[in-house]
Amino acid sequence: MAPNGNSPTRIAFFNHKGGVSKTTSVFHVGWMLAERGHTVLMVDTDAQCNLTGMVMGFKGSGELEAFYAAHGDSTIRSAVAPAFEGRPRPIEAVTTVQVPGREGLHLLAGDIRLAEYEVTLGIAQELSGSIQALQNVPGSISYAIDATAGSIGADYVLIDMSPGLGAINQNLVGISNYVIVPVAPDFFSVMALDSLSRVLPRWRRWASQAASMEILSEAAYPFPDRDTKVLGTIVQRFRPRAGRPAAAFQRWINEIGNSFKTTLRPALQKHGQLLSAEAYHLAGVGEDMALAYIADFNSLIGVSQEHSTPVFALTEDQIPNVGVVLDTNIESTERFHAEFSELAERIEKLTSINGEVSTSLPPVEIRE
Repeated sequence: MAPNGNSPTRIAFFNHKGGVSKTTSVFHVGWMLAERGHTVLMVDTDAQCNLTGMVMGFKGSGELEAFYAAHGDSTIRSAVAPAFEGRPRPIEAVTTVQVPGREGLHLLAGDIRLAEYEVTLGIAQELSGSIQALQNVPGSISYAIDATAGSIGADYVLIDMSPGLGAINQNLVGISNYVIVPVAPDFFSVMALDSLSRVLPRWRRWASQAASMEILSEAAYPFPDRDTKVLGTIVQRFRPRAGRPAAAFQRWINEIGNSFKTTLRPALQKHGQLLSAEAYHLAGVGEDMALAYIADFNSLIGVSQEHSTPVFALTEDQIPNVGVVLDTNIESTERFHAEFSELAERIEKLTSINGEVSTSLPPVEIRE
């Protein structure tokens, strides 16, 4: 059961700037939430399928091709294909990948072909109010995720998204309960936050309008009525010095915090996209809205990818070092474990405080 006692809590990890560790964040946060006793579904919606490759331990395109040859009917694309391709069968739950080594953690595999639906979804989201043949498309992704999450009794659904502002990402943010914004300490992340101050309210208005349309609310796959809230940022990929970010990185961390406080936060607050100040305070989140500061994993990221295991869960046997270097890396894994545990606890508190829930799945009647 979800932390709010109802349907799974859906969190989109989104930033239209690339290279901010969205995939790594989803994998590490998902693993930690599962470690803390939750059932978690990670959904790979990025056409690059990096999360799928990370979980499955794929080393090259050949292994990914073999996976799709054997399990092509168990991806996010195959899940929504009945709606997008007008197939005479309802959307149903697809088989998830049980993540090796972590009970309770599941993956809804990605599929590069999901990008082929971008144009169709864009048209449907603009015109579905007037073209009945498109009414089942906007709500189909939400329905497929809920059906699959329900099949495993998920508490949390974490969505790994591509860096972009297309129709699929607009839809994914609109159907989520919450958004987490991973950022890196650089100029482009500051620019991205400024851009998001306009994009996220615009998407919120669109989602609200879509949920209120009778043609979409009465579709076989209704577009859900969400009150999407932004939980905050995860600041990553900085070099530490003496336990603190190095000066060059600290400058941009400060800029990101200031940008959130002065630009993004006011815009989100104006459009009702934040929790109450008390909720953030109770979860230990400051005015800069940073949920966590996670330093660069350095050489441990390669080891993590090799073993398809989060950095904080690596064992001594998996770390190929000896002596002082080994001791240092073990200390690093322990520190990262504490940091991600604190991050997961904050997510638990924020999502429990707000009590956002998904709607239950209605029976499906396919309309030709």
